[in-house]
Amino acid sequence: MTRIAVLQMTTGIDPEANAKVLTQSIARAADEGAEMLFTPEMSGLLDRDRKRAANSIRQEADDPVLAAVREACAAKGVWTCLGSIAVDTGEGRWANRSIVIDGSGEIAGRYDKIHMFDVDLVSGESWRESNAYRAGDKVVTVETPIGKLGLTVCYDLRFPALFEALGQARCDAIAIPAAFTVLTGKAHWHVLQRARAIEASAFVIAAAQVGSHEDGRQTYGHSLVVDPWGEILLDMGGDGSGLQFVEIDTSRIKEVRAQVPSLANRREIAN
Repeated sequence: MTRIAVLQMTTGIDPEANAKVLTQSIARAADEGAEMLFTPEMSGLLDRDRKRAANSIRQEADDPVLAAVREACAAKGVWTCLGSIAVDTGEGRWANRSIVIDGSGEIAGRYDKIHMFDVDLVSGESWRESNAYRAGDKVVTVETPIGKLGLTVCYDLRFPALFEALGQARCDAIAIPAAFTVLTGKAHWHVLQRARAIEASAFVIAAAQVGSHEDGRQTYGHSLVVDPWGEILLDMGGDGSGLQFVEIDTSRIKEVRAQVPSLANRREIAN
């Protein structure tokens, strides 16, 4: 059994304040026996005002939130899957980047969100992530205390091909950090998370943003941990931020894959 911590956040527009929440959560996670902490998408800064946000977004090597998290991980010897932060690529657009930091504070892996959230919702919300962010193009897995971890971010959840690739890579767990809207969260969050866990026969760990944010948006919350059979082990609800813990039994993966060997039974489908 491996103990993990899941952080549900209401991230604001001040990176320093957000970094304080993250480092305090790393310390508490370690103190309560967790080997790894999972945080939401845009843990360091959540600001839909891109002109204002630009004043706080740095290249990876200069990002103060990332530096604080790395220092905290090294001090406590705990791993962190930093769900994502906005990173200046130096090429005119940012990256929505997930970063895995090991217990010595070193970066063990990084993934740039592939699928950009470009939508118009019936609620009146309009989002054009691709106007400011450059899409990634690589499938990424990292060896961690809970085994092979596949990395995704939020809107990636809706694209089965990415999860097919992670399933075929035999990931033990998949991180899906998110800042889901309330409208889409109510309709699709739980069913898609469970489906991805079942398809990959892997744990899904989805740390989420929640509540009313300083930039005016509302997010759905309901951070989840789902086992390979699709059973929900943790649902943090939609009422507020916090830190909770789950025991991950990796023997469950082998058990489920023996019962329903869909990964082994997969066949190519001709077009």
